[in-house]
Amino acid sequence: MVQVTKEAALEYHRNGRPGKIEVKPTKPYHTQTDLSLAYSPGVAYPCLEIQKSPNDVYKYTDKGNLVAVISNGTAVLGLGDIGAMSGKPVMEGKGLLFKIYGGIDVFDIEVAEKDPEKFCETVEKIAPTFGGINLEDIKAPECFYIEERLKKTLDIPVMHDDQHGTAIISAAGLKNALEVAGKDIRKVKIVVNGAGAAAISCTKMYCALGARKENIVMLDSKGVITKERKQLTSQKALFATSRQDVHTLEEAIKNADVFVGLSKGNILTQEMIKSMSKNPIVFALANPVPEISYEDAVNSRPDVLMSTGRSDYPNQINNVIGFPYIFRGALDVHAKAINEEMKMAAVQAIAALAKQPVPDVVNDVYHVNDLTFGPKYFIPKPVDPRLITEVSAAVAKAAIESGVARRTITDWEAYKSTLLQMLGQETKLTQKLHDTARRHPQRVVFAEGGHPTMMKAAVQAKQEGMCFPILLGNSDRIRRQAQRLKLDLSDIQIIDMRADQEQGRRATFAKHLFEKRARQGYTFQEAYDKMYERNYFGMMMVETGEADTFITGLYTRYSNTIKVAKEVIGIRPDYKTFGTMHILNTKKGTYYIADTLINRHPNQDVLIDVARLSAHTVRFFNDEPHIAMISYSNFGTDDHGSSLEVHNAVAQLQQQYPDLAIDGEMQVNFALNRELRDDKYPFTRLKGLDVNTLVFPNISSANGSYKLLQALDADAEIIGPIQMGLNKPIHFTDFESSVRDIVNITAVAVIDAYVEKIKQMKMK
Repeated sequence: MVQVTKEAALEYHRNGRPGKIEVKPTKPYHTQTDLSLAYSPGVAYPCLEIQKSPNDVYKYTDKGNLVAVISNGTAVLGLGDIGAMSGKPVMEGKGLLFKIYGGIDVFDIEVAEKDPEKFCETVEKIAPTFGGINLEDIKAPECFYIEERLKKTLDIPVMHDDQHGTAIISAAGLKNALEVAGKDIRKVKIVVNGAGAAAISCTKMYCALGARKENIVMLDSKGVITKERKQLTSQKALFATSRQDVHTLEEAIKNADVFVGLSKGNILTQEMIKSMSKNPIVFALANPVPEISYEDAVNSRPDVLMSTGRSDYPNQINNVIGFPYIFRGALDVHAKAINEEMKMAAVQAIAALAKQPVPDVVNDVYHVNDLTFGPKYFIPKPVDPRLITEVSAAVAKAAIESGVARRTITDWEAYKSTLLQMLGQETKLTQKLHDTARRHPQRVVFAEGGHPTMMKAAVQAKQEGMCFPILLGNSDRIRRQAQRLKLDLSDIQIIDMRADQEQGRRATFAKHLFEKRARQGYTFQEAYDKMYERNYFGMMMVETGEADTFITGLYTRYSNTIKVAKEVIGIRPDYKTFGTMHILNTKKGTYYIADTLINRHPNQDVLIDVARLSAHTVRFFNDEPHIAMISYSNFGTDDHGSSLEVHNAVAQLQQQYPDLAIDGEMQVNFALNRELRDDKYPFTRLKGLDVNTLVFPNISSANGSYKLLQALDADAEIIGPIQMGLNKPIHFTDFESSVRDIVNITAVAVIDAYVEKIKQMKMK
C-alpha cells in the first residue's frame, strides 16, 4: 500500500494552483462575437426561453450535468466535527471523483450552519442552480432529517452519500458474498456494529434485499440496541432487537453468518470470528483502520469472506463504485429524485458486473490475472470502466420506469456509447471501427501469439466478434500462458511455424517467396529458412490467402519488419514507398499524423508518396483530407534542406492533384490555427479549412510530435500505427502497445482486409 505522509499530502494540495478542481468554459470565447453570444446581448434569448418553459434550463445550461456537493463539516471522514471550511478539501476531492468517473461537473459548497432547519433553507434557496444534490459528511441524526426534508421540497435528486453510497455498494457485495458462501439472505444472522447514518442505511438496504429484522442485531457505543433501552432515536429503534441473551459484541457475533462493521478500528478479535458460523462474511469497513485487519481475519478463519474499505485488500467497499454513476444516470433522464427503485437497480447492476469477465485494464492496474468471481472478488474494482455503462443505464432505466424521469431514453446501446465517449473510453471513430469490423470479421494472424498482451487482445477481439484469430507460436507454451492468464482459447487456431507438421506449409511458402525474389538473389534454401521466422511465415499466410491480415511488432524491430514486408508483400504499384500513420482523437478533433515510423529521411518523391497515401488513408476512415505539409519554415522562407524538399513536394502535388486540399510548407501552429494562417497567408489552398492531416518532413518530427501530444494530453486516444501503401493488409504494433491499442489495430486490419477483398472482387 502507498504510504501517504502529511508532507506529501500538503504538497499535493498546495502545489501549482491550490486545490483540486477548477471551472473551464465549454464554448468558444476568443472573438467579440463569441463573447456577445456568451453574455450580452445573446444570453437574453436562452433566458427568455427558460422563462417560457422551465425545463428548457436543461437544454441551454449546465444544470443537467451539475451537482452540488454540500456539507456543514460536522462528520468529516474520520475527523469528526471539524467545521465547514476545514472540510472543503474533502468536498473538492468528491468533486474530482464525480468528474473523472462520471463526467459530472461539481460545485463544492460548504455551509457554516449546524441547525438542520437553517441548513435546509440554505440548500433550498440555491437548488435551482443544480441538477442534483450530494449531501456529504453531515452527522447523525441530523443527516436523516435534512435528507428527508430536501427530498420532499426539491424536484431534483438528493442523496446523502455517506448513508446510501455505502449501503448500495455493501449490499451488492453482501448479495454476492452470500452467493459464494451458499447462504440464503432470508435466513442468515447479521450483526451490524455501528448505528450511524451509514449503518442504518446499510441495514435498511439489506432488508430490502430480503434480510429479516428478527435476524439482525445492531450495536452502538453502548452495546446491543434492544427494545428495552430508553431514549432510542427513531432510526435506531427500527433495528432494536427483542433478544434478551445478547448484550455485547462478543455475545452477538457467536454463530452469526455476517458481520458488518461501520464503527472503529480493532474492535473485532480473531476469537470472535472463530465463533461465527461456517463461511463467515466479515465486512470490516471502518477507515483507515478496519474493525479487524485482513490478515488477522484470514488467519483466524481461512473460510472467511472478507471486505474492507481499503484498496490494498480484496473486495474493497468504496463509494466511488456507486455515486458517480448513480448521479450520472439520474442526471441523464433529468430525474426529480433518487428513489429506492433507482438505488436497488444500482445494487443489482454492481452485483451482476462482478460476475462478468474482468477487463484487462482492471487486471493491469492491480497487477493480477486471476480476478474471477469468488471469495477474493465479489465486488467490482473502482477502476472498472464498465461501471459507468452498467450502473448509470440501470439507474436511468429505473428512474424512467418508476416515473421520476423528465426525459426518456429508448436507445440504450446508443446511450451507453455516449457514456463511453464522454469519459474518453471510446470515441465515435473507434466505435465505428469496431462496429464495422464486427459486421465483416476476417482471419487475423497475430505474430507474437505467446505474448500476454497480444494473446489478450486476440481473445478480446474474438469475444467482440471482429475476427477469427490465429496465434503463431509454440502450442504448449501458448496454452500454458493462457491457463495462467485464465484466457479461453476455444476455437482459436494455434500454428507453430517451427513444428514438424508444418514442413509442407513452410515448403509451399518458401517456393512462393523464392519465385517472387529469385531475381533479387534469393535461393530456395534461404527462403525456406526464413519460414521459421514469425514475420515471414505470418506474412506469407496473408500473401497466399491462408489468412486475411497480419499483426506484428511487439517483439520485432521496425527495421526488420519493414524489410520483411517489402520482400514478402511488396509496395503498391503506384508508389515507391509505404508509410505509417497515427490517429489522434482529441477534444479539439481527430488528427492524422504521417509518417510516424517508416521513412527516416524522406526526399521529395517519398514525401509526395506519403502525402498521397495519407489522403487515401484519411478517406478510408470516411473523412476528407485537409493536408498541411509541416516544416520549420512557411511557404519558402527557407530554401535549404528538408524545408526545400517539402516545398517542392507541395508544388508538384498541387500541380498533379488540383482538387486535393494540401499546402505548405508551413509551421505546425499555422497549420492548426485557421484564422492565423488565413490572415497571414490568404493565398493558401487550405483557406477556410481546418487542417486534419499533418505530413511531417521526417520520422523524428512525426514520431516525436504524436508522442509529445500523447504524453501531454492524457485524454487523447491514439490509434496506430496504421500501415499505408503495402499490397496486402499487414499492420504493426510496438512494444508499448496495450491490449486496447492492439484491439483497435485489429479492427483497422479487419476493415482493411475486407476492403481489399471487395476491391479484388470488383477487379474480377
